[in-house]
Amino acid sequence: MKKLAAGNWKMNGNRAALAEVTALLAAHPAPACDMLLCPPTTLLAEMAALAAGSALHVGGQDCHPNASGAHTGDISAAMLVDAGASHVILGHSERRADHGETDALVLAKAEAAIAAGLIAVVCLGETEAQRDADETLAVIGAQLDGSVPHNATAANLVLAYEPVWAIGTGRTPTLEQIAEVHAFLRTRLTGRIGTAAAGVRLLYGGSVKPSNAAEIFAVSDVDGALVGGASLKAADFGAIVSALAAA
Repeated sequence: MKKLAAGNWKMNGNRAALAEVTALLAAHPAPACDMLLCPPTTLLAEMAALAAGSALHVGGQDCHPNASGAHTGDISAAMLVDAGASHVILGHSERRADHGETDALVLAKAEAAIAAGLIAVVCLGETEAQRDADETLAVIGAQLDGSVPHNATAANLVLAYEPVWAIGTGRTPTLEQIAEVHAFLRTRLTGRIGTAAAGVRLLYGGSVKPSNAAEIFAVSDVDGALVGGASLKAADFGAIVSALAAA
């Protein structure tokens, strides 16, 4: 499988920030891995236009489970496709925490995304309290079972493990902890969708930066990264892309 460096801009960036995309494409016109950036919706169509014909894919950060309707402030999977998106992040820990998103809602969104032709990047992860209580595998196993559609395949699903306590804190799990979780995810996913699980890319997300990317990418069953703050700058994200391409 081709590895994936994905960047989540979260609620950051304006049109001037698109200069970073131009710089990224100039420095990495044909990397040996896939690249994905998920900007705020206000930048999606313009970023997709910049990326057209390049090695960069563009995605959304969320979608509504319905195709249309009276849902003020929401955006549907079909609208993301119309704006030029190929992927959408779903079930990010910030959505689960800040908006109370349940596994059932994430599942409905993932089903809608796949039906619209998007690749669903489904996020899973435990809190610090759950990690300290030795509940990590139970928590992410339940999230996987409840959030991943049965019709998911390697062509329409990416899984991202994001330990909540490592996001934006500068802390990262040990390499052994990352390996344990990713091996568990591969096995659990096989139970969910069968042999297709072997080709699903498993991303690690949680304070990935140029200084630690290479060692994380050397871990078994880590097929790329979901990058937060470091994806906002072409130099930082490009260094992560280079590390993944060399892994």
